[in-house]
Amino acid sequence: MKKSNYSFRKFKVSISGVLMLFLTSCIAPPVIIISPNGNDDWDGSRKKPFRTVERAQKEVKRYLKETEKGTIKVLLQDGVYEISEPITYTCEVPVGDQQQVIWMADKGAQPIISGAMIKDVKGQEEPIFIEVEDASRLFDIYVDGKRAIRARTPNEGFYQFDNVEEEIIKRGKGRVPEQANQKLYFPEVAFSELSDLSDEDLSQVRFHAFFKWDNTIRYLCGQNSDERYLETFGRGMKPWNSMGKSTRFFLENYPEALDAPGEWVAMSSDQQQGVSYIAERTKINKPQSVAIPVTEKLVVIKGNGRQKINNITFEGISFKYTNYELPKSGFEPAQAAATVNAAIEIDHANNIRFKNCELAHTGQHGIWFRKGVKNCSIQQCHIHDLGAGGVRIGETSIPVDSEDMTGYITIENCIIQSGGYNFPSAVGVWIGHSGSNKIVHNDIADFRYTGVSVGWVWGYTPSPAKNNKILYNKIHHIGWSLLSDMAGVYTLGQSEGTEVSHNVVHDIYAYSYGGWGLYTDEGSSYIRMENNLVYNTKTGGFHQHYGRKNIIRNNVFAHADKYQLQATRVEEHLSFTFTNNMVIGDKGVLLQGPWEKIQLNMDHNCYWFIRDGFFDFKGMNLRDWQKTTGRDQNSLIAEPGKLDLSTGAWQVNKEAALAIQFKMFDPNEAGVYGSQEWKSKAQLSCEVIQAFEKNVENNRNYR
Repeated sequence: MKKSNYSFRKFKVSISGVLMLFLTSCIAPPVIIISPNGNDDWDGSRKKPFRTVERAQKEVKRYLKETEKGTIKVLLQDGVYEISEPITYTCEVPVGDQQQVIWMADKGAQPIISGAMIKDVKGQEEPIFIEVEDASRLFDIYVDGKRAIRARTPNEGFYQFDNVEEEIIKRGKGRVPEQANQKLYFPEVAFSELSDLSDEDLSQVRFHAFFKWDNTIRYLCGQNSDERYLETFGRGMKPWNSMGKSTRFFLENYPEALDAPGEWVAMSSDQQQGVSYIAERTKINKPQSVAIPVTEKLVVIKGNGRQKINNITFEGISFKYTNYELPKSGFEPAQAAATVNAAIEIDHANNIRFKNCELAHTGQHGIWFRKGVKNCSIQQCHIHDLGAGGVRIGETSIPVDSEDMTGYITIENCIIQSGGYNFPSAVGVWIGHSGSNKIVHNDIADFRYTGVSVGWVWGYTPSPAKNNKILYNKIHHIGWSLLSDMAGVYTLGQSEGTEVSHNVVHDIYAYSYGGWGLYTDEGSSYIRMENNLVYNTKTGGFHQHYGRKNIIRNNVFAHADKYQLQATRVEEHLSFTFTNNMVIGDKGVLLQGPWEKIQLNMDHNCYWFIRDGFFDFKGMNLRDWQKTTGRDQNSLIAEPGKLDLSTGAWQVNKEAALAIQFKMFDPNEAGVYGSQEWKSKAQLSCEVIQAFEKNVENNRNYR
């Protein structure tokens, strides 16, 4: 009997324990609510909304300190939440691996976290003047949600230097001098623009120069009226890419440049501190508001090698408006604008996720998964109107400690568009020293340099940028005929396991050389590129500078202006395999570079390229090409299909496909997926496309 009672009591305890565990698991996570109508004076124990992000963040940190595991939600109701400091997570109050923080929009809400002050300008006479403390630090303002133009001269197009001379002040150890003085010889029209400025006013003037793949932003520091030059001081020029005669530039950041609709200028003197703006004449309604960015970052997540920040999700939130404070030294040229920071920066973190968010109106890059970041994602986010690039993954130097390596980042079903406004050398999605990342089903468009860049090693030294997957993306309207040496997809270094497949790449136009669809640059090796549709490029659907054992297979390359295909360096090893591809052209050159000398496998391709009735393979017809080089033994000349250049619709010739063992693929699978509303949002406006085409046409004949 005693035994029976003991068993029954034990059974009751067990049931109670299980029930308690079940009830505990069913309890909803704590919820913090934010509302523009809330009150930050609540003590946190009441289920009432706070008013500000800062107060909610304070409550989140209190919860994280008091609990070792569990989830806390921050629910944002409809409204705009202005912040002067970023949402920050550090090791001071870490998010442990058994904790989770979720910032999300309330049901049906569209909350905005804003890094700007909004100034009401209704009814003001032109030019509109807004008082702003320390206006000189501003790099951008936004009028009714649209990025305004910094007052510049000339208003459109560029001046060109007559010459550039450099005096090295300090050589240093690297190839680029640490300090140098440059004399910039201006054309008369540009020099006269500044001739009446005092030395103090002249020191505030900036010039933007554009050369090859770089740009420079610098202040001026002196002038010589007799020889018509102005001086600038900073790092020395890169020997392999320097400013010189005919380098394009424009001037900005002085009141006299404010002379056109849509322009603004910072007024920073003892008499005036603020910004002055001339409204666009095309607007029916006068400006209603001006956004003045006050913070450089919106979110900072910063762990360290010993303590990671874990499990933070942002969902359904718009992040808008950041400033970039240009240093007095200016911006030194850097490929991919690699020295510029980001509006959202993440270090030493795991499982950081952005879902259905918007990031817009930045002075710099959008999101940077920088050091020691793993297993993070951006899904169905709209990232646009960017001062620099969209998403950056990894760093420009190889970490010594493996804990500092970034990888396993997924960017999926995102619209990443319209960037490089301040730093045109920036990239839509940039992967540096980082591996095992997935860039899939995105629409990447309207950047001034490159769509996707993978790798950061020039040559054959080991690179950690391996196993990266660039799949099912639409990459288009890249270049704007502004810089050179660019591509839809650009790769560097040994990249075992990296794949660039099932992408649609089109409208890639450089200023001079190098507007390619797919570009395996210095040392690119072991990369597979297949099932891509590439068309409307300036200098080729594909170009390999130099590399080892890349596979270029089952692609369609169509309608490049200058060359359909290009290859540059002859090496002793197998450079690449080029098989089962369809190549279509109606002008320019079919094969540019020493294709007959480079070690490559080249066969089962279909060419449809007529020039004066002659199929030109390095000055030979196909039969002589086969006989002389041994290449393309099973290739043919036939119309491989039809491509509608206005829509990108591709209809394959099945007989030609069968003859070259071409495997069918559907270009319509590339790009974003989901609702029609989401897919429609990825379409560039007619105004952007027309402006792009105008730039291309104006520079089409520049070689």
